[in-house]
Amino acid sequence: MALKVAIIGRPNVGKSTLFNRLTGTKHALVDDTPGVTRDRREGDGRIADLTFRIVDTAGLEDAQDDSLEGRMRRQTEAAVQQADLVLMMIDARAGVTPLDAHFADWLRRVKVPVTVLANKCEGRGGLAGLGEAYGLGLGEPVPISAEHGEGMGELYDIIRARIEADPVLAAELAAQYDEEEPFPEEVEEGVELDDADLEEDAILKDTGPKGPLKLAIVGRPNVGKSTLVNRLLGEDRLLTGPEAGITRDAIEVPWTYKGREIHLIDTAGLRRKARVVEKLERMSTTDSMRAVRFAQVVMLVLDGEQMLEKQDLAIARTVLEQGRALIIAVNKWDAVADKNAAGQRLRDRLDTSLTQVRGVPWIAVSALRGTNLDKLLDAVFDIYDVWNTRIPTSRLNRWLERMVEQHPPPLSKGRRLRLRYMTQVKARPPTFAAFVSQADELPESYVRYLIGGLRDEFGLAGVPIRVNLRKRRNPYVDDR
Repeated sequence: MALKVAIIGRPNVGKSTLFNRLTGTKHALVDDTPGVTRDRREGDGRIADLTFRIVDTAGLEDAQDDSLEGRMRRQTEAAVQQADLVLMMIDARAGVTPLDAHFADWLRRVKVPVTVLANKCEGRGGLAGLGEAYGLGLGEPVPISAEHGEGMGELYDIIRARIEADPVLAAELAAQYDEEEPFPEEVEEGVELDDADLEEDAILKDTGPKGPLKLAIVGRPNVGKSTLVNRLLGEDRLLTGPEAGITRDAIEVPWTYKGREIHLIDTAGLRRKARVVEKLERMSTTDSMRAVRFAQVVMLVLDGEQMLEKQDLAIARTVLEQGRALIIAVNKWDAVADKNAAGQRLRDRLDTSLTQVRGVPWIAVSALRGTNLDKLLDAVFDIYDVWNTRIPTSRLNRWLERMVEQHPPPLSKGRRLRLRYMTQVKARPPTFAAFVSQADELPESYVRYLIGGLRDEFGLAGVPIRVNLRKRRNPYVDDR
């Protein structure tokens, strides 16, 4: 159990900037354009020794209808209802606006403790707005600068006081001080790792049968990705609607299915690069690609009535190039008239357009009706297990002998190339090292022959396979 802190406020006051600072990431998109954030985003926040769950929300709008703004407001209201502490942010340089006063009046009636954060108080530019914030009736405002990290000490005191007011949370905090601080692992001398390397390494280490499975949901705009995630979760966790391109951030939601922890990652719709011209959409696309990079399984959602278009194939190829396991969810299947013909078209298209990976699984579903979702998730776990496959070296080399006997490598400069040995160097995806007498001379067609044999022999259908050719070092040759 962790304290849940919700950041709310009108658009463009710096909520996502504070979220990124408290989580130590750049996961929330930040731009000068108002209304960048639309969905609730959660993350693990930290100030010094305090840890808590932090929630970034959409900018508050005075809308109660079924418009996009109204649906965004209901998402924020849900975050407030689930929070243990609410941080209402204002832009101190702009002063208290009528919209700030309107929402402060609402927050005075909620049962959750509320603290006003007067953002952008670096220097003296926000002093007037800080003084106006006292009039909101929510207690003493706290001057901060989310961008420059000022005011984090005062925020620490507020969060700590809220934790200590809850007996359960206070006991957990006290237990933290009783535990011995673990000694940090040493990094090999001379090796420098950037933040992305460290994050990806941590994610891949936390996989396997007992770790959470990171499942990224990708696809073109308006194919039903957010609707599918909501149906899986059994709640309206993500913003949905008829408008294309509602989702902008990649939103990660922890979930449990049949006792197995899954992190569902909803992403923004991906369009062809030529059509992506606005800065905000470029940022959303980059965020979606980052979600693919750090996922283990990627689910490509198709519109059953617009089956596997060029952009779908481009997304699929990108996923496979990143070495991720791929599964296809054909959504809106209930609206497809001739299901047999549609299924055959999809199979034919996969066979001709994704030849590098045979056997990518696809499941016909309806996110709106909840059809075949258990079957879809079972297929996710199956492809994940294939992606994690490890093959004993002895078995691998017995297979290699048979493959070479059936189809020997070609000649090079009058001499037969020799495949001496093969071993699996890693899983996720299955990656092999093949030792060849003249590695540079082995043609790509023979490598494809080996990959096809690996798929058939060891049941590696539907996942990318990598074969790296290596040449044994000659001890009598000086490589310096």
